[in-house]
Amino acid sequence: MSDSYLAVVQKHWSDIRDFYMVFESKKPVMLYDIQTKKIFAYPYTEFKADLNKRSQDLLERAYALASNEGRMVVFVRDNENRKLVSYVMELDAA
Repeated sequence: MSDSYLAVVQKHWSDIRDFYMVFESKKPVMLYDIQTKKIFAYPYTEFKADLNKRSQDLLERAYALASNEGRMVVFVRDNENRKLVSYVMELDAA
């Protein structure tokens, strides 16, 4: 089964990673919006505050893993299909 949202991250990986690197010291949460085709970098606490409790718990675990292992958390938002999907990505992933 293919993951179309992961494919979106991979397609835009270079831009997502480059934007992350601008704010790397702040360890932002990255967001790619499918409809607007824009990349956003959010402070962790600000992004977490906009999520429901279940999603906050998932983000907490993913962010801790990412921060401890030199990775980043990337979300893909698809408003048409009402989806918000997250990935923990290696900074040198392709």
